Amino acid sequence: MQEERNPGGPPGSTPEPLDAQDEKTWSVVAHLSVLAGLIGLVPFGALLVWLLYRDRSARVRFHAAQAFWYQVAWIVIFLAYVLVTVVLSIVTLGIAAIVLIPLAFLLAVVPLAHGCYAAYRVNEGEDYRYPFIADRVDGGARRVH
Repeated sequence: MQEERNPGGPPGSTPEPLDAQDEKTWSVVAHLSVLAGLIGLVPFGALLVWLLYRDRSARVRFHAAQAFWYQVAWIVIFLAYVLVTVVLSIVTLGIAAIVLIPLAFLLAVVPLAHGCYAAYRVNEGEDYRYPFIADRVDGGARRVH
């Protein structure tokens, strides 16, 4: 019978660290979790990766945390945009909606494309850093190893 490695482990045991390939894979998954927004599940994918692997890899923890906060930031930006669109549409009797509603679809594409780009860069071996978000996640540290 094969012994399982830390299957929940005894209290106080540390989880087994991830190897380099698994770190890369789960870091890419964290960034690609932005695509879960297509079915309304942003930012839960990145949060799930962070919860599962935060103790096993500093690299995955960093990428999942920054992907999570990046997605949260875009949710806030999008909600603010919707609020401004509604207010301006009421004030201008719907004229602003003619311009602002189509722009909302364009605005929604930005985090999807950027998350896919980040996943690509991480897959190429770079520790991609989202502007503004990464410095808040890791306190300005430049390396994640």
